[in-house]
Amino acid sequence: MAVRRKRTHALIIFLLFVVYFFIAARPIPHEIVLAPNWINSLDVDVSGEQESSLVVFNSHSIRQTDRRLLPFTLGDHFGYVDMSGQFALNRIKTSEIYLGGRFWSEYQAEPSSIEIKNTSGDTITLIENSRGYPILLDNRVFILGSDQNELSEIGPNGNVLWTYEFGAPLTCIDAASGLVLTGSIDGKVEVLDSKGERIFDFDPGGSRYEVILGCAFSQNGSRFGIISGIEPQRFLLFERAGDGEYKVIHHEFLETGFRRPVHILFIDEDRRVIFEREGGINCYNIRSRRGIFIPLDGKIAAIDYLGDQGYFFLITSNSPGQNELIGIKFPQDRRFLFSGFTSTRDMVFLRAPFRSNDVFLDRIISEGSPSTLIIGGGTALVSMNLEER
Repeated sequence: MAVRRKRTHALIIFLLFVVYFFIAARPIPHEIVLAPNWINSLDVDVSGEQESSLVVFNSHSIRQTDRRLLPFTLGDHFGYVDMSGQFALNRIKTSEIYLGGRFWSEYQAEPSSIEIKNTSGDTITLIENSRGYPILLDNRVFILGSDQNELSEIGPNGNVLWTYEFGAPLTCIDAASGLVLTGSIDGKVEVLDSKGERIFDFDPGGSRYEVILGCAFSQNGSRFGIISGIEPQRFLLFERAGDGEYKVIHHEFLETGFRRPVHILFIDEDRRVIFEREGGINCYNIRSRRGIFIPLDGKIAAIDYLGDQGYFFLITSNSPGQNELIGIKFPQDRRFLFSGFTSTRDMVFLRAPFRSNDVFLDRIISEGSPSTLIIGGGTALVSMNLEER
């Protein structure tokens, strides 16, 4: 009974949480609203049996046949949830976790072997004598060596397809379109092809401490961005110039820099690059070759990796347990080209504070359905449709 009361209490709290979001979204003028869709508690039987914890607000808007799965981690829980709010997997973490779009791995601090599992929890690949840690990117399986200066790709049978040794420990990695992008502690950027052969390398230099703090590929691998160096720190954007060659197409100094990993990502179908800088985020518009600085309070706790149709969401944390969901609408390209501004708070159309020690945020688009925002806090996931009205 105590457990049941606890679950009911958590559900009531997050029902109020959702209602607040709905109210907070109403002032958005004639463009977009966040419509509550469903709420689901993570306090379910982790063996997979769904309890009566799913509350649906707009059942007509959910495509029950859509089984596209979204990976999530929230507090002690991890797993996969579909568009209707049903869990394909919901488990308690007992060790380290790496979740990919199609498979995942749970492993110990110094694993002698690693199991790669699918979204149903079945083992699909066993890696013996792993001597490192799993990285799951671009629907591929990699092992990063225990010293972080060796990367191997693993085949379906657990066999090593290739291994590449770096001159220094890696600080960031991304993969897209069969390519692998890496940055290392000595400030070197390298691109590997599908066979693990280096096709491009670059040393940005020019900083007192030459280290790559963030890197990201566009979806098709034709561009990539990096955050480079400390004192000064810089953002550089590269574009493919030929077979295996990339050239710098944009460069800017970031003034006061971070001494930690930095968020950098391509959004809005690779039309924009988002990256952290002191006091907020920058949005660089690839088409117009212009950037906008958006001031924010607090540290980024979760981020929308989709940024579809010019709308972008993130969660900031100002202090332990104090969070804020923020919605940003970027200006249209024509306005962006001729407005001449470089810093504004006017693009922030939604601010919704909430309390939770753990947060989750992701966004998904399903054909024929509205774009959906999945927000997590406490022990619940909340789905909200982005609807134009």
